[in-house]
Amino acid sequence: MAGVSLKCGDCGALLKSVEEAQEHAELTSHSNFSESTEAVLNLVCSTCGKPCRSKTESDLHTKRTGHTEFVDKTADTVKPISLEVPKVTASQSEEAVGASSQAEEMVVPEVDKKLLEELVGMGFSTARATRALHYSGNASLEAAVNWVVEHENDPDIDQMPSVPVNTKVEAPKPSLTPEQLKARQQELRIMALRKAEKEEEKRAREKIRQKLEEDKAERRMRLGLPPEDPSTAKPAAPVVEEKKSSLPIRPATKTEQMRECLRSLKQNHKEDDAKVKRAFQTLLTFVGNVARNPDEEKYRKIRLTNQSFQDRVGSFKGGIEFLELCEFERVEGSEFLFLPRDKVDMAVLNSAGSELDSAIKNPFFGVL
Repeated sequence: MAGVSLKCGDCGALLKSVEEAQEHAELTSHSNFSESTEAVLNLVCSTCGKPCRSKTESDLHTKRTGHTEFVDKTADTVKPISLEVPKVTASQSEEAVGASSQAEEMVVPEVDKKLLEELVGMGFSTARATRALHYSGNASLEAAVNWVVEHENDPDIDQMPSVPVNTKVEAPKPSLTPEQLKARQQELRIMALRKAEKEEEKRAREKIRQKLEEDKAERRMRLGLPPEDPSTAKPAAPVVEEKKSSLPIRPATKTEQMRECLRSLKQNHKEDDAKVKRAFQTLLTFVGNVARNPDEEKYRKIRLTNQSFQDRVGSFKGGIEFLELCEFERVEGSEFLFLPRDKVDMAVLNSAGSELDSAIKNPFFGVL
């Protein structure tokens, strides 16, 4: 099969064309490229039509907008990659010379190569990562991710930025060690998703308020009462109205069920915060052990009558339920919880780990 993308051997980024590879090389100093039969993803949101080039981008879009349905149109856009660099005709060359004499030369801004490589490694396109670093001042990985979240719907989000050739760029800041980088990337993913989650919760509260108003109007109609006069109603805080969706209410995802399970556990035992935190940490240990050692049966089998397990997790309402959401099953007369090897789902375990990490680190988790 002919190659459909170019893969950077230094960071693993997939690029759709020779031009993209050249831009990537100029920005990162990477030079190890090879043809790949792995296509660049093209996940299109079914609700708003926004294209996403990686799973990370689609996850951020879901958290920001609540849109969960994506159509994989990768096969529609994939095509054999041409390794020929586009030739510039004489007329195009003359036009370029004429234009340069009338306008200042524009170039792609220089950004921190280490930060760029880290963002590309998180799943962002080279253009989006470059744009985020440039407009966030090359400050930090966190600032760049925040910029992406805030500007996700910009029409030019995936266009390579350009600046006058003599523009000064702030010197890059020192990079982290590989261990610090890995931990920081995980923190930033969680922060970006949590920020989008807060916006989603705000929209959900407004929808609930609107539903209450509709129910109130419906009750008045059943009782034969006239509609409430807006002038006599108590003034409410101004809100931004959203278009009602004609789509059916989507069922709660497994991640949402996990979050609600942890929230209920904390609210049911809020008088003992230390033990709740210990329960979360123990659950995180169980999940992490399976994720790291999926073939080891000892990590996939838990004796329910074990006193240590009962003290840390089993005695809490919601503890065993959380493990069942991770696909653990009661076996041998409900004496054990067991996760069959063929039901180990890394996506589910990763989601469980992220929710537990958030519950442990967020001081306001489960308070409201």
